Amino acid sequence: MRRTLWFVAGAGAGVYAVTKARRVAEALTPEGLADRLAGLSVGAHLFGQELKAGMAEKEIELRGRMDLGLDKGTNEETEKGRLGAGRPLELTRKGTH
Repeated sequence: MRRTLWFVAGAGAGVYAVTKARRVAEALTPEGLADRLAGLSVGAHLFGQELKAGMAEKEIELRGRMDLGLDKGTNEETEKGRLGAGRPLELTRKGTH
């Protein structure tokens, strides 16, 4: 019984090791490396899209907050806020523009 148990355990470990070795060998071939680089490229592209979507969402949220604060001010401040609402804000230093 013990010999059979150790034989099955050894055979299972051997199958596992061979499978892992084949996967590593396939990953190191030119095709495997190309697949990994393609996957990395797709992942980076998706990350960039998610980042842009999050930035746009946050900008909308911040613009909404600013409009709430500007509505309480004078009419001139309200008009300035509405004129700039359709385009991104530009930051400049005083006296350099």
